[in-house]
Amino acid sequence: MTDIAARRLQAQRLTGVPFTSPLDAVRWLTAVQAQDYGGAKWALAQRSRGTTDVELDRLFDAGDILRTHVLRPTWHFVLPEDIGWLLALTGPRVRAGLVARNRELEIDDHVAARAGELFTAALADGRPLTRPELGEVLKSAGVTPEGQRLPHLLLRAELDAVIVSGPRRGKQFTYALLEERVAKARALDRDEAVAELTLRYFRSHGPAQVQDFVWWSGLRMADARAGIALAGGALDHQTIEGKDYWFDAAAHPPKQATVVAHLLPNYDEYTVAYRDRAEILHADQPFDPALFARAGTSRSSSISFASILSNVVTVGGRVRGSWRRTVARGGVRVDVQPLDRFKRAETAAVEDAAGRLGRFLERLVELRWL
Repeated sequence: MTDIAARRLQAQRLTGVPFTSPLDAVRWLTAVQAQDYGGAKWALAQRSRGTTDVELDRLFDAGDILRTHVLRPTWHFVLPEDIGWLLALTGPRVRAGLVARNRELEIDDHVAARAGELFTAALADGRPLTRPELGEVLKSAGVTPEGQRLPHLLLRAELDAVIVSGPRRGKQFTYALLEERVAKARALDRDEAVAELTLRYFRSHGPAQVQDFVWWSGLRMADARAGIALAGGALDHQTIEGKDYWFDAAAHPPKQATVVAHLLPNYDEYTVAYRDRAEILHADQPFDPALFARAGTSRSSSISFASILSNVVTVGGRVRGSWRRTVARGGVRVDVQPLDRFKRAETAAVEDAAGRLGRFLERLVELRWL
């Protein structure tokens, strides 16, 4: 019961029975960090059965999956059914954290409200617009969008539940009115929302510590403890090596399985959703940013990454290297930079992971070890 990495892999559906739909994966995880749109799609695909890149684009363009700023000041994938109560619960905390920056940008409540009115008028009746187009809307009304003012005004409008992601226009992202994109947002009072978010986090990400939930959710420590109390018997608790972990009380320990590897994208929930990331490090290969940086300069074609939140190769749930993909003629090349020597079964597991990426992209994949 002490292999936290294996239990998290199972809780996040990176092992065991995958979801039949990426919508179920988003629903289970509640919010999936998604400033890297392509990486976030691959994150969902690794937790779903038979999902392709094209299918996820279709779901996003149709509004079945939305992308907005929630939990923390970065984009997340969420479902229409959850966006209302998530914004109501976490939006005020994100706004509070941006007060100093908005003051520097001369954005106060009056300016934000004016921008929201202009966005609402411009986007009405199903007219999605790109970021530059909304910048022109502001400029024509005498509100300067220069520098970082435009992204911060858009962020504020997202947090205020005015705008949300619209369908892509080619490779460009658009914004749409949230009230037109979401038929009926689910509403919860604050205590209900805290209880819901707490339970869903520990079920889908556990075993995890309270500090992990606070980091992921953006809520206060008092909220986290209240949420655990409200969850009651739905969550269980275990102290492992002096650390207190919470998890789904109904979860069963993972069965002994063959070696499994994953090519995790930037900011995958398996790496980003925890404050304490010690459990995803290999026992014989402790994480050292300097070591990762050296790995990126050892040869001209090597991969550089200085963060555990980059594209990482995991084996058995522990970071063992980095990877990148490059579109090549007729397919995709995947370069893997291991941090140590792989056993034969581990090499085969990485090859299997590359094969899954190929099926997701519907392209042939060439795997190259650096």
